[in-house]
Amino acid sequence: MTATSPRFKTAIERFDAANSEDPHRELVDGQELPRELAYARRMSAWLDRLAPDASEPLRLAARCQHIRRWTVPRNTYPMDREGYHRWRTALYQFHAETAGKILREAGYDDATIARVQALVRKERIKRDPEAQMLEDVVCLVFLENYFSEFAAHHDEAKLIGIVRKTWRKMSDQGHAAALKLDFPPEILALVGKALQEDKPAA
Repeated sequence: MTATSPRFKTAIERFDAANSEDPHRELVDGQELPRELAYARRMSAWLDRLAPDASEPLRLAARCQHIRRWTVPRNTYPMDREGYHRWRTALYQFHAETAGKILREAGYDDATIARVQALVRKERIKRDPEAQMLEDVVCLVFLENYFSEFAAHHDEAKLIGIVRKTWRKMSDQGHAAALKLDFPPEILALVGKALQEDKPAA
């Protein structure tokens, strides 16, 4: 990631400082990192691969996509489908508000802050190219780094459904990138089955 301005560098540093407070840890290349800091870095890395000329608001949105996510745990909402959707909606707003405060402190103007917040809230996916790019990055980070772990705790039918839903969120560019991921054989077979079943009938 190339810093384009002092305030950009400041915002990224403050996003990372906030995510460094995550009490959950994971190993990344032999180094133990706060989970949400690792996630944020993966988001930026994938965005750099897919859109090296991405705008500053999009790059900021990628870095703060899950900012301080652990502070709004899933079990604070009912453990059913409606509760899940309420939790996700609350998270979008929480991430946008948290990012907005940091961006304002870093010296960003209201228009830029509003744009980053709209992207973080996932507004106008499929209609806004930058929102779609961010969604592609979200999906690729999930598939590459978290799907195998997720797969260990769920049955095949659920996993096939997750792959199909994820695929439908992505653009053709996202699909092409996903098909190049180095999945373990069992995950690759699962993905292949999901995509085969998702093809429309002739």
